[in-house]
Amino acid sequence: MLDRRDILAGSATALAASLFAPSTPAVAQAVTIPETKRGFLDRPGCKVYYEVTGSGPPIIFAHGLGSNHMTWWQQIAQFSSRYTCVTFAHRGYPPSTEVGVPNPTEFAADLAALIEHLQLSDVRLVAQSMGGWTCIEYILANPRKVRALILASTCGSIHRPSVPLADPQRLAEWQRTAAAARADMQRRGISPPAGERMAREQPALHFLYREIANASAAFDREELRKRLTVMATRPPDILRSFAIPTLFITGGEDTTYPAFLSEALIGLMPKAKVEQVSDSGHSVYFQRAAIYNDLVERFLANIG
Repeated sequence: MLDRRDILAGSATALAASLFAPSTPAVAQAVTIPETKRGFLDRPGCKVYYEVTGSGPPIIFAHGLGSNHMTWWQQIAQFSSRYTCVTFAHRGYPPSTEVGVPNPTEFAADLAALIEHLQLSDVRLVAQSMGGWTCIEYILANPRKVRALILASTCGSIHRPSVPLADPQRLAEWQRTAAAARADMQRRGISPPAGERMAREQPALHFLYREIANASAAFDREELRKRLTVMATRPPDILRSFAIPTLFITGGEDTTYPAFLSEALIGLMPKAKVEQVSDSGHSVYFQRAAIYNDLVERFLANIG
């Protein structure tokens, strides 16, 4: 009998293909799919699940609060022909060991151990939302091991109230408005990180988004959100030391992360820029994958 871990250990790309591929292709073509290697990394108190697909310069994808490694299916399909794509499920997220509510201060050390285990160097880090905590903390401990950083809908462990804004009240006002919008979406069965537009215009995608979230729901995520907030104490000025080329990607309709924080932070970073996708919510990588992938593709191509 299959259990949740058996299902989650399967390839996210295969899941996507079964849902969205045409059943009768017009022309039969020979296709070679990059091999996916799967494994578990032993860590203190748990095992961390990971997948490696493709070959080339390494990209590591760090998922957000409401998902797991499978959420990157649209990125792996795009990048694995030219890059070594590494996805993983943060500790506590199935198929990684269920440990109750995980301690997010351990995420960066798990990432460091995975990079060492896979013998990767010169890595490119792609972080979605919660993944920003993982990646920023990893870089602070290992500043010379990262080639490029993409922060999507996140400023990670940076203390948000300390981000310099022209209007000091802007963040508090946004928080009130966004909280009301999220509560309204939840009442109507919409996943707030997916957003109203995805639910309305891409209902199949919204359903898949919720299914991935439900499959990896092994603990109280709101408790983890509180722990992440407590952990977000880094002063914005710490980013002045980031010499790594950095791309912020934000959604113009995001009600989970205030996109204007990214605009403010690029002024502190010597090699940072921001791209906003106006008709997207929090999960640009999922909702507007073609645009997101193109932004990442061009950013990485310029870095080499």
